[in-house]
Amino acid sequence: MTAKLFTPYEVKNVKLKNRIVMSPMCMYSCEKEDGIVTDWHLAHYTSRAVGQVGLIMIEATAVTPEGRISSRDLGIWNDEHVEGLQRLVNQVKANGSKTAIQLAHAGRKATVDGTIYAPSAIAFDDESKTPAEMTKEDIERTIAAFKEGAQRSKQAGFDIIEIHGAHGYLVHQFLSPLSNKRTDEYGGSAENRYRFLKEIIDSVQEVWDGPLFVRVSATDYTEGGLTVNDHVTFATWMKEQGVDLIDVSSGALVHAKINVYPGYQVPFAEQIKQEAAIDTGAVGLITSGLQAEEILQSKRADLIFVARELLRDPYWPRTAATELNTNIEAPVQYERGW
Repeated sequence: MTAKLFTPYEVKNVKLKNRIVMSPMCMYSCEKEDGIVTDWHLAHYTSRAVGQVGLIMIEATAVTPEGRISSRDLGIWNDEHVEGLQRLVNQVKANGSKTAIQLAHAGRKATVDGTIYAPSAIAFDDESKTPAEMTKEDIERTIAAFKEGAQRSKQAGFDIIEIHGAHGYLVHQFLSPLSNKRTDEYGGSAENRYRFLKEIIDSVQEVWDGPLFVRVSATDYTEGGLTVNDHVTFATWMKEQGVDLIDVSSGALVHAKINVYPGYQVPFAEQIKQEAAIDTGAVGLITSGLQAEEILQSKRADLIFVARELLRDPYWPRTAATELNTNIEAPVQYERGW
C-alpha cells in the first residue's frame, strides 16, 4: 500500500509525483549581489530533486532590486536573470522534480541600500529603516514588476508560480492593518487592503496560465492584526480569482511571541482548506513521514512543505518512505545504496 504522501498531486496541467514540496528558503548566495543563479544554487536545489522531492520551490526571488530581503538574494527583475534560472529549472527537471518560483518583494523588511517601500511609512522595528510610503505610481510599477517576473518565470520554464504574501513582506504589509494605515483605495477595509494582492494576481494571470499558489501568514499573533478568519475570507477571494492553492505559514509581520511546536501551523492550513474550500499546503516543523501522512490522511492539507528538515537531509523523501513502509524509486545511479 502506497502512503498518501507518495501519491501524485495534479494541479491544472502539472502533475507532481508525490506531495512533498521543498519550501522556499533564502540562501543568501549571490556573492556578486546581482541576483543571478550561482553554482551553489544549482547544487543545492538539484540535490533535493535527486532526493526525490516532488516539487522544488526556489527561494523568495525579488521582482525589483529594492524588493530584495538581502543584497545576496536571487532576482528576476531583468532579462539577465532568465538564463541562470532556466539552467536551474532544466537541471531540477532532468532529475525528476517539478519546479516552482516564489515571486517576492520585501517592502519595509528589505535590507538593501537606498530607498525601500511599504504601504505606510512605518519601520519594521527600531533597528530598521523607515520606508517611503508608496505612491499610486509606485504601486503600479510594483504590480507591473510582478507581471514581468511571471513572464520571465514562464521563459525560464517553471511549472508553478507562488506569490509571496507572508512573513511580513510587502503583500502581507498591505493586507494587515498593523502595517497598512493608508486612507486611499489600498487601505482601510479588508477589501481595500486586499486590493494590492488582487491586482498582482490579475496582472500575473495576464501572462501566466499555469498553476498559481499564494503563501500567506495566517495570523499576526498580535492584537489588532490579521487572524486565520481574515485569511479564510482572503482565500475565498483568491479562489474566485483562480488561485489554485494557499501555502499557509504564519507570523513575521511584527515581533511577537509564538508558541512553536511540531505542526503548529497545520491547524491554519486545515481551517482555510475546509472553510474556503481551496487546496492548501501545510508547513512548520513537519519533520517525519508519519506526521506528514497524518496531515494528508486527515485531509488537513493537500501538500506538505518541508523546510529545515530538507536542509538537514536532502534525501528526506527516502527517510519518510522508510518510516511509512513505502518503496520509492531511486535514481539509477543510487540504486545500489537505496
